[in-house]
Amino acid sequence: MKKLFYLLFFTFSFIVIFTSCSSDDTNTDDEIIIEEESLTAETIQNISYGENSQQVYDIYLPAGRTSDKTKAVILVHGGGWTSGDKADMENFIESIQLFLPNHAIVNINYILGDTNPPFIPAFPNQFLDVGLVINQLTEQKENLQILPEFGLIGTSAGAHISLMYDSVYDTHDVVKMVADIVGPTNFTDPFYSKNPLFNLALSALVDESAYPIGTNYAEITSPALQVSSDTSPTILFYGNQDPLVPLSNGDLLKANLSEASVTNSYTVYDGGHGDWDESSLIDLQLQLIDFINTYLPVEE
Repeated sequence: MKKLFYLLFFTFSFIVIFTSCSSDDTNTDDEIIIEEESLTAETIQNISYGENSQQVYDIYLPAGRTSDKTKAVILVHGGGWTSGDKADMENFIESIQLFLPNHAIVNINYILGDTNPPFIPAFPNQFLDVGLVINQLTEQKENLQILPEFGLIGTSAGAHISLMYDSVYDTHDVVKMVADIVGPTNFTDPFYSKNPLFNLALSALVDESAYPIGTNYAEITSPALQVSSDTSPTILFYGNQDPLVPLSNGDLLKANLSEASVTNSYTVYDGGHGDWDESSLIDLQLQLIDFINTYLPVEE
C-alpha cells in the first residue's frame, strides 16, 4: 500500500511544502494541552491512548482550528492485521493538508495480531482500538479545539477495520464517512472460505471469549454483512486483478450499501492490490478529497 501512495505523493508534493513543529516523545491524556490563544498549526506524535506501547497516534492540527468546526480524518494502516505501521499512511497526510487544510488528521497505530503462540487476537480488539482513539479525541475536544466528527480512511486490513468500526461499533454516529481502499469485506466468500490456511489464520485472529458460543466468526467479522441504514457514506476503490482481495468483496459491499440506501461510490481500477497506474491514483485522490468535502465538510 505504501507503493500505491508513493507515486501519488510525488505527483503533488512539488506544489507545496508543509512545515510543522513535531515531537517524538510519547504523550499521555493529561499531557495533551493546546493553548486556545495560540492556534497555529501543530503536530503531536506518539500520543498514548492505552497501556500497550502500540496504542499510539499522531495528530496534525490545522491553524485557526475551533471546537465548533474542525473535524478530523483518521488514517488506519493495512498489513494483514499482523503487521504495518502508521508510517505507511504518511503520504496521505501531505495530500490532505494540501487539499483539505482546515481538517485535523489523526494517524493511528493499533495492537497488531499474532497468529503464532502465545497468539494475540486482532478481532474485535483492533475495532475497539479505533473506538479508544475516538473516545480520547472526543474527551480532549476543548484542549485540541476540534469538533468530534470523524472520517475514516483505511487501506487493505485498515479498510476492513474502519468499515467494521463504522457499521458495528459507532453507536454515537460520530463517523460521518469511510474510505475503503482494497479492504476485505466478506470472509464467507469462497476465495477465503475454501482456503484452509485462511480459516486457520482467522481462528487465530479472533478472540473467541469476546463472542457468544457458536458465533460464525467469518460472518461476524465481515463488514459487508454488517451493513445497515446506520452505516456511513462509503467510497470504495478496488483492483480487478487483486490477488489478495477478490473483486467480489467490493461488489457485495457496494450491493449491500445500495440495498440499505447508504450513499456510496465504487470505482474499479485495472490492476491488483493498489498497484495501479498514475492516472488511477490521481483519480482516487480527487474522488477521495471530494467525498471528504461532501460528507465531512469544514466551514471556512
